[in-house]
Amino acid sequence: MGRRALLLLLLSFLAPWATIALRPALRALGSLHLPTNPTSLPAVAKNYSVLYFQQKVDHFGFNTVKTFNQRYLVADKYWKKNGGSILFYTGNEGDIIWFCNNTGFMWDVAEELKAMLVFAEHRYYGESLPFGDNSFKDSRHLNFLTSEQALADFAELIKHLKRTIPGAENQPVIAIGGSYGGMLAAWFRMKYPHMVVGALAASAPIWQFEDLVPCGVFMKIVTTDFRKSGPHCSESIRRSWDAINRLSNTGSGLQWLTGALHLCSPLTSQDIQHLKDWISETWVNLAMVDYPYASNFLQPLPAWPIKVVCQYLKNPNVSDSLLLQNIFQALNVYYNYSGQVKCLNISETATSSLGTLGWSYQACTEVVMPFCTNGVDDMFEPHSWNLKELSDDCFQQWGVRPRPSWITTMYGGKNISSHTNIVFSNGELDPWSGGGVTKDITDTLVAVTISEGAHHLDLRTKNALDPTSVLLARSLEVRHMKNWIRDFYDSAGKQH
Repeated sequence: MGRRALLLLLLSFLAPWATIALRPALRALGSLHLPTNPTSLPAVAKNYSVLYFQQKVDHFGFNTVKTFNQRYLVADKYWKKNGGSILFYTGNEGDIIWFCNNTGFMWDVAEELKAMLVFAEHRYYGESLPFGDNSFKDSRHLNFLTSEQALADFAELIKHLKRTIPGAENQPVIAIGGSYGGMLAAWFRMKYPHMVVGALAASAPIWQFEDLVPCGVFMKIVTTDFRKSGPHCSESIRRSWDAINRLSNTGSGLQWLTGALHLCSPLTSQDIQHLKDWISETWVNLAMVDYPYASNFLQPLPAWPIKVVCQYLKNPNVSDSLLLQNIFQALNVYYNYSGQVKCLNISETATSSLGTLGWSYQACTEVVMPFCTNGVDDMFEPHSWNLKELSDDCFQQWGVRPRPSWITTMYGGKNISSHTNIVFSNGELDPWSGGGVTKDITDTLVAVTISEGAHHLDLRTKNALDPTSVLLARSLEVRHMKNWIRDFYDSAGKQH
Protein backbone atom coordinates (compact mmCIF):
# COMPACT_ATOMS: atom_id res chain seq x y z
CA MET A 1 0.00 0.00 0.00
CA GLY A 2 1.03 3.61 -0.54
CA ARG A 3 2.90 5.69 2.01
CA ARG A 4 -0.09 7.62 3.38
CA ALA A 5 -2.56 4.82 2.86
CA LEU A 6 -0.94 2.23 5.08
CA LEU A 7 -4.31 2.01 6.76
CA LEU A 8 -5.94 5.22 6.02
CA LEU A 9 -8.42 6.19 3.37
CA LEU A 10 -8.18 9.54 1.66
CA LEU A 11 -11.33 11.56 2.06
CA SER A 12 -10.98 12.98 -1.41
CA PHE A 13 -14.47 14.45 -1.52
CA LEU A 14 -13.77 16.93 1.26
CA ALA A 15 -13.32 20.59 0.60
CA PRO A 16 -10.14 21.20 -1.43
CA TRP A 17 -8.15 22.19 1.65
CA ALA A 18 -9.19 19.15 3.64
CA THR A 19 -6.79 16.29 3.06
CA ILE A 20 -7.29 14.18 6.14
CA ALA A 21 -7.24 10.43 5.57
CA LEU A 22 -9.38 7.88 7.39
CA ARG A 23 -9.48 4.10 7.45
CA PRO A 24 -12.20 2.66 5.19
CA ALA A 25 -14.08 1.24 8.14
CA LEU A 26 -14.09 4.44 10.19
CA ARG A 27 -15.02 6.51 7.19
CA ALA A 28 -17.89 4.10 6.66
CA LEU A 29 -19.33 4.77 10.12
CA GLY A 30 -19.22 8.47 9.39
CA SER A 31 -20.86 8.18 6.00
CA LEU A 32 -23.38 5.42 6.35
CA HIS A 33 -26.44 7.62 6.56
CA LEU A 34 -25.45 10.50 4.37
CA PRO A 35 -26.73 10.84 0.81
CA THR A 36 -25.47 13.77 -1.22
CA ASN A 37 -28.79 15.50 -0.60
CA PRO A 38 -30.23 14.27 2.70
CA THR A 39 -33.79 15.25 1.85
CA SER A 40 -33.76 13.64 -1.57
CA LEU A 41 -34.25 10.06 -0.46
CA PRO A 42 -36.92 9.90 2.23
CA ALA A 43 -37.86 6.32 3.06
CA VAL A 44 -41.45 7.33 3.79
CA ALA A 45 -42.74 10.85 4.23
CA LYS A 46 -43.24 11.52 7.94
CA ASN A 47 -45.36 14.11 9.68
CA TYR A 48 -43.36 16.10 12.19
CA SER A 49 -42.75 19.64 13.35
CA VAL A 50 -39.35 21.23 12.76
CA LEU A 51 -38.25 23.21 15.80
CA TYR A 52 -35.13 24.94 17.11
CA PHE A 53 -33.69 25.26 20.60
CA GLN A 54 -31.03 27.73 21.63
CA GLN A 55 -28.03 25.80 22.96
CA LYS A 56 -24.83 26.98 24.57
CA VAL A 57 -21.85 26.46 22.29
CA ASP A 58 -19.84 25.41 25.36
CA HIS A 59 -21.64 23.65 28.20
CA PHE A 60 -18.50 23.14 30.25
CA GLY A 61 -16.79 26.51 30.24
CA PHE A 62 -17.90 29.86 31.58
CA ASN A 63 -16.03 32.41 29.49
CA THR A 64 -18.26 32.32 26.42
CA VAL A 65 -21.94 33.12 26.16
CA LYS A 66 -22.22 32.18 22.48
CA THR A 67 -25.26 30.14 21.51
CA PHE A 68 -26.58 28.40 18.41
CA ASN A 69 -29.87 26.95 17.25
CA GLN A 70 -30.12 23.17 17.49
CA ARG A 71 -32.69 21.71 15.11
CA TYR A 72 -35.01 19.00 16.35
CA LEU A 73 -38.13 17.28 15.08
CA VAL A 74 -41.24 16.35 17.07
CA ALA A 75 -44.06 13.97 16.10
CA ASP A 76 -46.88 13.57 18.60
CA LYS A 77 -49.67 11.86 16.64
CA TYR A 78 -49.83 8.90 19.03
CA TRP A 79 -48.59 10.63 22.16
CA LYS A 80 -50.78 10.36 25.25
CA LYS A 81 -50.37 12.70 28.18
CA ASN A 82 -51.61 9.98 30.50
CA GLY A 83 -49.28 7.01 30.64
CA GLY A 84 -47.33 8.05 27.58
CA SER A 85 -43.61 8.16 26.87
CA ILE A 86 -41.01 10.09 24.90
CA LEU A 87 -38.70 8.30 22.45
CA PHE A 88 -35.65 10.48 21.96
CA TYR A 89 -33.41 9.85 18.95
CA THR A 90 -29.82 10.81 19.77
CA GLY A 91 -28.81 12.31 16.44
CA ASN A 92 -25.50 11.38 14.91
CA GLU A 93 -23.26 12.43 12.06
CA GLY A 94 -25.73 13.81 9.55
CA ASP A 95 -28.92 15.65 8.69
CA ILE A 96 -31.62 14.83 11.25
CA ILE A 97 -34.39 14.67 8.63
CA TRP A 98 -32.53 11.81 6.96
CA PHE A 99 -32.34 9.90 10.25
CA CYS A 100 -35.98 10.63 10.99
CA ASN A 101 -37.09 9.23 7.64
CA ASN A 102 -34.89 6.15 7.98
CA THR A 103 -35.68 5.17 11.57
CA GLY A 104 -39.05 3.58 10.86
CA PHE A 105 -38.92 1.45 14.00
CA MET A 106 -39.69 4.46 16.17
CA TRP A 107 -42.69 5.34 14.01
CA ASP A 108 -43.84 1.73 14.01
CA VAL A 109 -43.90 1.48 17.84
CA ALA A 110 -45.11 5.00 18.63
CA GLU A 111 -48.78 4.02 18.98
CA GLU A 112 -48.07 0.97 21.14
CA LEU A 113 -45.90 3.03 23.52
CA LYS A 114 -48.18 6.12 23.39
CA ALA A 115 -45.01 7.92 22.47
CA MET A 116 -43.97 11.36 21.40
CA LEU A 117 -41.06 11.06 18.96
CA VAL A 118 -38.20 13.53 19.21
CA PHE A 119 -35.26 13.55 16.80
CA ALA A 120 -32.41 15.78 17.99
CA GLU A 121 -29.77 16.91 15.51
CA HIS A 122 -26.12 16.52 16.52
CA ARG A 123 -24.17 19.77 16.73
CA TYR A 124 -22.05 20.56 13.63
CA TYR A 125 -24.32 18.48 11.34
CA GLY A 126 -27.30 19.38 9.20
CA GLU A 127 -28.49 22.85 10.17
CA SER A 128 -27.17 22.76 13.75
CA LEU A 129 -23.96 24.66 13.11
CA PRO A 130 -22.55 26.53 16.14
CA PHE A 131 -20.61 28.98 13.97
CA GLY A 132 -22.87 28.93 10.92
CA ASP A 133 -21.09 28.72 7.59
CA ASN A 134 -17.78 29.29 9.39
CA SER A 135 -18.11 26.20 11.59
CA PHE A 136 -15.50 24.27 9.59
CA LYS A 137 -13.34 27.14 8.37
CA ASP A 138 -11.33 27.51 11.55
CA SER A 139 -10.26 24.49 13.60
CA ARG A 140 -10.70 26.58 16.76
CA HIS A 141 -14.42 26.62 16.01
CA LEU A 142 -14.40 22.83 16.05
CA ASN A 143 -13.15 22.64 19.62
CA PHE A 144 -16.77 22.20 20.72
CA LEU A 145 -17.45 19.20 18.45
CA THR A 146 -17.33 16.40 21.00
CA SER A 147 -19.62 13.62 22.15
CA GLU A 148 -19.72 15.18 25.62
CA GLN A 149 -21.02 18.51 24.29
CA ALA A 150 -23.57 16.63 22.13
CA LEU A 151 -24.86 14.68 25.15
CA ALA A 152 -25.15 17.92 27.10
CA ASP A 153 -27.19 19.34 24.20
CA PHE A 154 -29.55 16.37 24.46
CA ALA A 155 -29.90 16.83 28.23
CA GLU A 156 -30.69 20.53 27.90
CA LEU A 157 -33.19 19.82 25.12
CA ILE A 158 -35.03 17.22 27.21
CA LYS A 159 -35.21 19.69 30.12
CA HIS A 160 -36.64 22.25 27.70
CA LEU A 161 -39.26 19.85 26.34
CA LYS A 162 -40.40 18.81 29.79
CA ARG A 163 -40.59 22.42 30.88
CA THR A 164 -42.54 23.70 27.88
CA ILE A 165 -44.80 20.86 26.67
CA PRO A 166 -47.82 20.41 28.94
CA GLY A 167 -48.02 16.79 30.04
CA ALA A 168 -44.42 15.92 29.22
CA GLU A 169 -42.89 16.87 32.55
CA ASN A 170 -43.56 13.59 34.35
CA GLN A 171 -43.07 11.19 31.48
CA PRO A 172 -40.28 8.64 30.93
CA VAL A 173 -37.78 9.30 28.17
CA ILE A 174 -36.01 6.51 26.28
CA ALA A 175 -32.88 7.22 24.21
CA ILE A 176 -32.67 5.49 20.83
CA GLY A 177 -29.87 5.60 18.28
CA GLY A 178 -28.02 3.60 15.68
CA SER A 179 -24.32 3.39 14.80
CA TYR A 180 -22.55 6.44 16.32
CA GLY A 181 -26.04 7.50 17.42
CA GLY A 182 -26.34 4.17 19.22
CA MET A 183 -23.08 4.87 21.00
CA LEU A 184 -24.50 8.23 22.04
CA ALA A 185 -27.74 6.61 23.25
CA ALA A 186 -25.79 4.19 25.45
CA TRP A 187 -23.45 6.90 26.72
CA PHE A 188 -26.41 9.19 27.40
CA ARG A 189 -27.98 6.58 29.68
CA MET A 190 -24.61 6.10 31.39
CA LYS A 191 -23.91 9.80 31.95
CA TYR A 192 -27.47 11.13 32.40
CA PRO A 193 -29.44 8.24 33.99
CA HIS A 194 -31.79 10.76 35.58
CA MET A 195 -32.76 12.04 32.11
CA VAL A 196 -33.61 8.76 30.38
CA VAL A 197 -35.01 5.57 31.88
CA GLY A 198 -33.21 3.39 29.34
CA ALA A 199 -31.51 3.27 25.97
CA LEU A 200 -31.69 1.21 22.79
CA ALA A 201 -28.20 1.25 21.27
CA ALA A 202 -28.40 -0.36 17.83
CA SER A 203 -25.20 -1.39 16.05
CA ALA A 204 -23.19 0.68 18.51
CA PRO A 205 -19.45 -0.19 18.44
CA ILE A 206 -18.70 1.18 21.90
CA TRP A 207 -15.75 -1.23 22.25
CA GLN A 208 -14.01 -0.40 18.94
CA PHE A 209 -11.40 1.56 20.90
CA GLU A 210 -7.83 0.97 22.05
CA ASP A 211 -7.30 -2.78 22.39
CA LEU A 212 -10.77 -3.67 23.68
CA VAL A 213 -11.30 -5.79 20.54
CA PRO A 214 -8.77 -7.00 17.93
CA CYS A 215 -8.12 -4.32 15.31
CA GLY A 216 -8.77 -6.84 12.50
CA VAL A 217 -12.25 -7.91 13.58
CA PHE A 218 -14.14 -5.40 11.40
CA MET A 219 -12.62 -6.42 8.06
CA LYS A 220 -12.78 -10.07 9.05
CA ILE A 221 -16.58 -9.80 9.35
CA VAL A 222 -16.79 -7.99 5.99
CA THR A 223 -14.85 -10.89 4.47
CA THR A 224 -17.09 -13.49 6.13
CA ASP A 225 -20.15 -11.80 4.61
CA PHE A 226 -18.68 -12.17 1.13
CA ARG A 227 -17.36 -15.68 1.72
CA LYS A 228 -20.79 -16.90 2.82
CA SER A 229 -22.60 -15.13 -0.02
CA GLY A 230 -21.02 -17.00 -2.92
CA PRO A 231 -18.39 -19.64 -3.74
CA HIS A 232 -14.89 -18.14 -4.12
CA CYS A 233 -16.29 -14.60 -3.79
CA SER A 234 -13.92 -13.33 -1.10
CA GLU A 235 -11.00 -15.14 -2.75
CA SER A 236 -11.70 -13.33 -6.04
CA ILE A 237 -11.59 -9.99 -4.22
CA ARG A 238 -8.40 -10.96 -2.36
CA ARG A 239 -6.72 -11.77 -5.70
CA SER A 240 -7.93 -8.58 -7.37
CA TRP A 241 -5.44 -6.32 -5.56
CA ASP A 242 -2.36 -7.91 -7.11
CA ALA A 243 -4.15 -8.00 -10.47
CA ILE A 244 -4.68 -4.23 -10.23
CA ASN A 245 -1.04 -3.76 -9.26
CA ARG A 246 0.18 -5.77 -12.25
CA LEU A 247 -2.20 -4.15 -14.76
CA SER A 248 -1.31 -0.64 -13.58
CA ASN A 249 2.42 -1.10 -14.17
CA THR A 250 2.24 0.27 -17.70
CA GLY A 251 0.58 3.20 -19.42
CA SER A 252 -1.44 0.88 -21.64
CA GLY A 253 -2.50 -1.08 -18.55
CA LEU A 254 -3.74 2.10 -16.86
CA GLN A 255 -5.69 2.98 -19.98
CA TRP A 256 -7.17 -0.51 -20.12
CA LEU A 257 -8.15 -0.36 -16.42
CA THR A 258 -9.87 2.99 -16.94
CA GLY A 259 -11.96 1.48 -19.69
CA ALA A 260 -12.61 -1.87 -18.04
CA LEU A 261 -13.87 -0.23 -14.86
CA HIS A 262 -15.79 2.44 -16.82
CA LEU A 263 -14.18 5.21 -14.80
CA CYS A 264 -15.10 8.84 -15.41
CA SER A 265 -11.49 10.07 -15.35
CA PRO A 266 -8.31 8.46 -16.77
CA LEU A 267 -6.20 6.66 -14.18
CA THR A 268 -2.63 7.71 -13.49
CA SER A 269 -0.14 5.68 -11.49
CA GLN A 270 -0.76 8.07 -8.56
CA ASP A 271 -4.44 7.08 -8.56
CA ILE A 272 -3.99 3.36 -7.99
CA GLN A 273 -3.95 3.45 -4.21
CA HIS A 274 -7.02 5.63 -4.20
CA LEU A 275 -8.71 3.26 -6.66
CA LYS A 276 -8.07 0.31 -4.35
CA ASP A 277 -9.28 2.28 -1.33
CA TRP A 278 -12.46 3.18 -3.21
CA ILE A 279 -13.08 -0.46 -4.12
CA SER A 280 -12.39 -1.53 -0.52
CA GLU A 281 -14.86 1.00 0.80
CA THR A 282 -17.47 -0.28 -1.63
CA TRP A 283 -17.17 -3.81 -0.19
CA VAL A 284 -17.39 -2.35 3.35
CA ASN A 285 -20.52 -0.37 2.50
CA LEU A 286 -22.14 -3.44 0.94
CA ALA A 287 -21.51 -5.40 4.12
CA MET A 288 -23.24 -2.73 6.18
CA VAL A 289 -26.32 -2.50 3.95
CA ASP A 290 -26.73 -6.19 3.11
CA TYR A 291 -30.47 -5.97 3.73
CA PRO A 292 -33.02 -8.69 2.87
CA TYR A 293 -35.01 -6.40 0.60
CA ALA A 294 -34.28 -3.80 -2.07
CA SER A 295 -33.23 -0.54 -0.41
CA ASN A 296 -32.19 2.99 -1.26
CA PHE A 297 -30.09 3.73 1.82
CA LEU A 298 -26.65 4.52 0.44
CA GLN A 299 -27.38 3.66 -3.17
CA PRO A 300 -30.32 1.96 -4.92
CA LEU A 301 -29.58 -1.72 -4.23
CA PRO A 302 -31.24 -5.11 -4.72
CA ALA A 303 -32.22 -7.45 -1.90
CA TRP A 304 -29.22 -9.26 -0.38
CA PRO A 305 -26.85 -7.19 -2.55
CA ILE A 306 -23.71 -9.15 -1.64
CA LYS A 307 -25.25 -12.31 -3.10
CA VAL A 308 -25.88 -10.39 -6.33
CA VAL A 309 -22.31 -9.05 -6.30
CA CYS A 310 -20.86 -12.51 -5.71
CA GLN A 311 -22.56 -13.92 -8.80
CA TYR A 312 -19.85 -12.12 -10.78
CA LEU A 313 -16.98 -13.33 -8.59
CA LYS A 314 -17.25 -17.12 -8.72
CA ASN A 315 -13.86 -17.89 -10.26
CA PRO A 316 -10.69 -16.37 -8.86
CA ASN A 317 -8.47 -18.46 -11.15
CA VAL A 318 -8.88 -16.38 -14.28
CA SER A 319 -6.61 -13.90 -16.04
CA ASP A 320 -6.03 -10.50 -14.48
CA SER A 321 -8.04 -8.80 -17.18
CA LEU A 322 -11.04 -11.11 -16.83
CA LEU A 323 -10.91 -10.83 -13.04
CA LEU A 324 -11.04 -7.03 -13.26
CA GLN A 325 -13.91 -7.17 -15.74
CA ASN A 326 -15.74 -9.30 -13.17
CA ILE A 327 -14.84 -6.79 -10.43
CA PHE A 328 -16.41 -4.07 -12.58
CA GLN A 329 -19.65 -6.06 -12.87
CA ALA A 330 -19.64 -6.45 -9.08
CA LEU A 331 -18.98 -2.75 -8.48
CA ASN A 332 -21.72 -1.91 -10.94
CA VAL A 333 -24.28 -3.58 -8.68
CA TYR A 334 -23.49 -0.98 -6.02
CA TYR A 335 -22.98 2.10 -8.18
CA ASN A 336 -25.33 1.49 -11.09
CA TYR A 337 -28.11 -0.91 -10.13
CA SER A 338 -30.57 1.62 -11.51
CA GLY A 339 -28.76 1.59 -14.87
CA GLN A 340 -28.66 5.39 -14.99
CA VAL A 341 -24.93 5.90 -14.40
CA LYS A 342 -22.70 6.51 -17.43
CA CYS A 343 -19.36 6.10 -15.63
CA LEU A 344 -18.01 5.39 -12.16
CA ASN A 345 -16.43 8.20 -10.13
CA ILE A 346 -13.84 6.96 -7.66
CA SER A 347 -14.33 10.09 -5.55
CA GLU A 348 -17.95 9.24 -4.72
CA THR A 349 -19.42 6.57 -2.50
CA ALA A 350 -22.65 8.24 -1.26
CA THR A 351 -21.68 10.77 1.36
CA SER A 352 -22.36 14.38 2.23
CA SER A 353 -19.20 16.45 2.33
CA LEU A 354 -20.41 18.53 5.25
CA GLY A 355 -21.16 15.50 7.38
CA THR A 356 -17.83 14.03 6.38
CA LEU A 357 -15.96 17.13 7.52
CA GLY A 358 -17.41 16.88 10.99
CA TRP A 359 -16.74 13.16 11.19
CA SER A 360 -13.17 13.65 9.98
CA TYR A 361 -12.56 15.99 12.91
CA GLN A 362 -14.18 13.62 15.41
CA ALA A 363 -12.00 10.77 14.13
CA CYS A 364 -8.99 13.02 14.73
CA THR A 365 -9.87 13.78 18.33
CA GLU A 366 -12.07 11.37 20.33
CA VAL A 367 -13.37 8.68 17.97
CA VAL A 368 -10.05 6.92 17.42
CA MET A 369 -10.89 3.39 16.28
CA PRO A 370 -8.01 1.03 15.45
CA PHE A 371 -8.41 -1.02 12.27
CA CYS A 372 -6.02 -3.41 10.59
CA THR A 373 -5.95 -6.15 7.96
CA ASN A 374 -3.55 -9.02 7.29
CA GLY A 375 -4.70 -10.38 3.92
CA VAL A 376 -5.09 -13.87 5.42
CA ASP A 377 -8.08 -13.70 7.76
CA ASP A 378 -9.58 -11.08 5.47
CA MET A 379 -9.77 -10.32 1.76
CA PHE A 380 -7.91 -7.01 1.85
CA GLU A 381 -4.30 -5.95 1.41
CA PRO A 382 -2.34 -6.00 4.67
CA HIS A 383 -2.37 -2.79 6.72
CA SER A 384 -1.13 -2.41 10.26
CA TRP A 385 -2.69 0.06 12.70
CA ASN A 386 -0.56 3.20 12.56
CA LEU A 387 -1.55 5.78 15.16
CA LYS A 388 1.42 8.03 14.40
CA GLU A 389 0.42 8.35 10.76
CA LEU A 390 -3.15 9.19 11.74
CA SER A 391 -1.89 11.71 14.27
CA ASP A 392 0.38 13.42 11.75
CA ASP A 393 -2.43 13.61 9.17
CA CYS A 394 -4.80 15.04 11.76
CA PHE A 395 -2.29 17.65 12.83
CA GLN A 396 -1.70 18.61 9.22
CA GLN A 397 -5.36 19.22 8.58
CA TRP A 398 -6.88 20.33 11.85
CA GLY A 399 -3.92 21.25 14.05
CA VAL A 400 -5.01 18.63 16.59
CA ARG A 401 -3.74 15.23 17.64
CA PRO A 402 -6.00 12.31 18.61
CA ARG A 403 -6.49 11.10 22.18
CA PRO A 404 -6.96 7.35 21.65
CA SER A 405 -7.71 6.52 25.29
CA TRP A 406 -10.11 9.34 26.09
CA ILE A 407 -13.34 7.56 25.11
CA THR A 408 -12.58 4.61 27.37
CA THR A 409 -11.62 7.01 30.17
CA MET A 410 -14.85 8.95 29.69
CA TYR A 411 -17.30 6.11 29.13
CA GLY A 412 -15.68 3.13 30.85
CA GLY A 413 -14.63 0.78 28.08
CA LYS A 414 -15.68 -2.70 29.16
CA ASN A 415 -16.15 -1.67 32.79
CA ILE A 416 -19.79 -0.64 32.48
CA SER A 417 -21.56 -3.18 34.71
CA SER A 418 -22.59 -0.46 37.18
CA HIS A 419 -25.00 0.96 34.58
CA THR A 420 -28.53 -0.30 33.91
CA ASN A 421 -31.29 -0.42 31.30
CA ILE A 422 -29.40 -0.50 28.01
CA VAL A 423 -30.24 -2.85 25.15
CA PHE A 424 -27.36 -3.37 22.73
CA SER A 425 -28.55 -4.81 19.41
CA ASN A 426 -26.19 -6.08 16.73
CA GLY A 427 -26.57 -7.85 13.41
CA GLU A 428 -24.17 -10.70 12.76
CA LEU A 429 -23.72 -9.51 9.16
CA ASP A 430 -22.73 -6.03 10.34
CA PRO A 431 -18.96 -5.52 10.54
CA TRP A 432 -19.50 -3.04 13.37
CA SER A 433 -20.81 -5.87 15.55
CA GLY A 434 -17.16 -6.80 16.17
CA GLY A 435 -16.85 -3.70 18.36
CA GLY A 436 -20.29 -4.03 19.89
CA VAL A 437 -21.75 -5.64 23.00
CA THR A 438 -22.93 -9.05 21.82
CA LYS A 439 -23.38 -10.83 25.17
CA ASP A 440 -25.41 -9.85 28.20
CA ILE A 441 -23.34 -8.03 30.81
CA THR A 442 -25.99 -7.96 33.55
CA ASP A 443 -29.75 -8.55 33.73
CA THR A 444 -30.31 -4.96 32.61
CA LEU A 445 -27.38 -4.52 30.19
CA VAL A 446 -28.74 -6.82 27.53
CA ALA A 447 -27.44 -7.93 24.14
CA VAL A 448 -29.83 -8.70 21.29
CA THR A 449 -28.30 -10.51 18.31
CA ILE A 450 -29.85 -10.53 14.82
CA SER A 451 -28.40 -13.45 12.85
CA GLU A 452 -29.52 -12.12 9.46
CA GLY A 453 -29.08 -8.46 10.28
CA ALA A 454 -26.77 -5.88 8.73
CA HIS A 455 -26.20 -2.39 10.16
CA HIS A 456 -29.10 -1.54 12.53
CA LEU A 457 -31.68 -3.42 10.48
CA ASP A 458 -33.89 -3.37 13.59
CA LEU A 459 -34.24 0.43 13.44
CA ARG A 460 -35.54 0.34 9.88
CA THR A 461 -39.27 0.24 9.24
CA LYS A 462 -40.96 -3.14 9.21
CA ASN A 463 -40.92 -4.96 5.88
CA ALA A 464 -42.67 -8.09 4.61
CA LEU A 465 -39.24 -9.55 3.83
CA ASP A 466 -37.84 -9.02 7.31
CA PRO A 467 -36.18 -12.21 8.60
CA THR A 468 -37.52 -13.83 11.75
CA SER A 469 -34.42 -12.80 13.68
CA VAL A 470 -35.16 -9.09 13.32
CA LEU A 471 -38.85 -9.54 14.17
CA LEU A 472 -37.79 -11.28 17.37
CA ALA A 473 -35.20 -8.57 18.10
CA ARG A 474 -37.76 -5.79 17.77
CA SER A 475 -40.24 -7.60 20.01
CA LEU A 476 -37.54 -8.01 22.67
CA GLU A 477 -36.60 -4.33 22.38
CA VAL A 478 -40.22 -3.23 22.77
CA ARG A 479 -40.65 -5.54 25.75
CA HIS A 480 -37.67 -3.95 27.50
CA MET A 481 -38.94 -0.44 26.73
CA LYS A 482 -42.38 -1.29 28.10
CA ASN A 483 -40.75 -2.59 31.28
CA TRP A 484 -38.74 0.62 31.69
CA ILE A 485 -41.89 2.70 31.21
CA ARG A 486 -43.88 0.54 33.66
CA ASP A 487 -41.12 0.71 36.27
CA PHE A 488 -40.97 4.49 35.89
CA TYR A 489 -44.70 4.89 36.54
CA ASP A 490 -44.68 2.31 39.35
CA SER A 491 -41.89 4.24 41.05
CA ALA A 492 -43.66 7.56 40.52
CA GLY A 493 -46.85 6.10 42.01
CA LYS A 494 -45.04 4.95 45.13
CA GLN A 495 -43.56 8.42 45.63
CA HIS A 496 -46.98 10.10 45.63
